[in-house]
Parts: sequence; C-alpha cells; structure tokens
Amino acid sequence: MRSVVLTDIGAMKMVVADDPKLERDTDVLLDINVVGVCGSDVHYYTTGRIGSQVVQHPFRVGHECSATVREVGSKVAGLKPGDLVAVDPAASCGECDQCNCGREHTCRNLTFLGTPGQGEGCLCDRIVMPAESCFPVPEGVTPEQAAIIEPLSIGVYSVQLSVPMQGARIAILGCGPIGLSVLMPAHVQGAERIYVTDKIDDRLRVAEQAGACWTGNPDKEDIVTTIAEQEPLLLDAVFECCGEQDALDQALELLKPGGKLVIVGIPEVDRVSFTIDKLRRHEICVQNIRRQNGCVQAAIDLVASGDVDVDFMVTHRFPLERTKEAYDMVHNYEDGVVKALIEVGGQ
Repeated sequence: MRSVVLTDIGAMKMVVADDPKLERDTDVLLDINVVGVCGSDVHYYTTGRIGSQVVQHPFRVGHECSATVREVGSKVAGLKPGDLVAVDPAASCGECDQCNCGREHTCRNLTFLGTPGQGEGCLCDRIVMPAESCFPVPEGVTPEQAAIIEPLSIGVYSVQLSVPMQGARIAILGCGPIGLSVLMPAHVQGAERIYVTDKIDDRLRVAEQAGACWTGNPDKEDIVTTIAEQEPLLLDAVFECCGEQDALDQALELLKPGGKLVIVGIPEVDRVSFTIDKLRRHEICVQNIRRQNGCVQAAIDLVASGDVDVDFMVTHRFPLERTKEAYDMVHNYEDGVVKALIEVGGQ
C-alpha cells in the first residue's frame, strides 16, 4: 500500500508499505478515505517532536481520518464491511487506574495514531484499529465531515470542561480548526457572547460566519482593551487555542475573578509562564485539555443533526501524493488555509 512518511525535519516522501492485517479478533481493517492535517502533525514535520515525544525517522504521522470498514475481527459487533466510520485515534488499555476512573484519554498504556513511541499514523491506504475506536456515522454524513469529527470532539470536550455555556461570555484565542471546533459547540450550547482572535484575517472572517460576536487581530489592535470596553466585568472563560505565550497573557487579563482558562493549544516550547499575582488574586482556574475523552459520539451527533455545519472549515484538498504541499501550506498559513484535507480514497 501507499504510505507517506516523515524522513527528516521538513521532509517527507511516499513509500510502499506492507498491507496491515487483523491481529486480534476485536480489530477492524479500514480503508482510509480522508485525512485532516492537524497542527500537531505539522509540529512533528517541522520540529520532529512535541515535548518528550520525538520522531525517529522514517515515521508516518496523521490521526484525523474517516475510513470505510474493509474487514472485521470475529468478535466485532455493530460494524460490517462497507460502513463509513469516524476514527477515534486513541486506543486505551481499559485496565489501568486511569481507565478504571473514566480517564481513558490519560490511559497509562494509551496508543495514539501518528505518535512517536505509540503508533504510526493514517497517511496511508489502510490501517488497523480496535473496534472501540471506530464510530459508524449516520447516512448523510460525508467522509470529509467524518474526518473532522476528531478535532470537533476535542472542541466538545473543551467546552464540557469549561463553564456552563448558557449565557456565558467567552473568548477563543486562535481560530484555526481547533478554535473553530470550540466555537461551534459553545455557540450551540448558548454562549451569549463569543470573542475570537487570530493573526490571520481570513480566519476571523470564517469565525464570524460560525457565530463569533466580535473578532480581532492582536497584531493590529489591543484586543484586551477592546474586549474589556465591551465587557467591563470581563469574561467567564477563555479558551487558548494557539499555543502562544502572548495568548496566555491576554487570557489572564480578560478573565473575571473566578474565571476559567482552558488551555487547548499545544505550544512548541517546553515551558510557558503566568503572572502569578493575577492568577492567584483572581483565583483563576487553569484547565488543560488532553484529547477528547469520550466525546466522539457527541461530535457525530452534532454534525448528523445539523446543529453544527463543519463544511465551511475545509478550504483546501490534496491527493495523497501532494501531502508535503499540504503540510507546507498549513505550516506557513498560506492562501487563507483553515483546514486542509488529504483525499486518500473511497470518495
């Protein structure tokens, strides 16, 4: 089968790889349809690491995907060949202390698609996943929409761990795919005012279409002052979705006493800092987000019901042979890119 692998920093190529096979009777063999280009994948491409997870080349990344079931193990129920599925890239052991307390996303033995030391990714024709990672989608949900379920489920989980949305006043700092994936469920759940910032004006225009009440570019205006003028009591929650120190600093200035900072973005640096006086005196709660923790089905339901329309996020499509072009575009924020998809097959 075809497989696209990272070969060095900023380098990748297509190779021929062995076809995967079912190894357990609870496994599912999948034909990949669409793969989304995620910022974390791009980190591995451009820097070769995220924190302690360091790429050993060659390595295949990619974790956002939709697929068609090709074959199922003898103990798999509820799935059959031909089913379109959204793939949860995480596979937990189901036995450790974390799994037993409902934290499968921080499983001690978790494996995740496209993560060094855990498992290679889905930038290829076929993969094998455990059945519990394969979520059939209803008729009417497209392969592209199913591929976006993964980032949307992170947004659903982020909102779930924040504050009650009904009537809330919030900010989302960074409106790439993850920021937009936070915005949509927040809007559906009744957030009264959603302020969105980004350094790319094209993304701000997309955020306005998705329900933002105000958008601003921190390179062009003082967003803290501008938002505070509209919200003198400040905000209930701020979602940091770009992984930047400046955004963390802005978040502390925007939060009301007792407010909640939700860190969704992945910084490229090893350390970030906070103004401890502000953090302590205002009793700000800091909540980190680790993947999606059981929110895949909720994200599917949002799309299938029509409550959330994710199609507007897709701005660029590439065949598997042009994956490097897609990664370069996303890394350099070229051509107003919001979400780039790799079309593998099954369209």
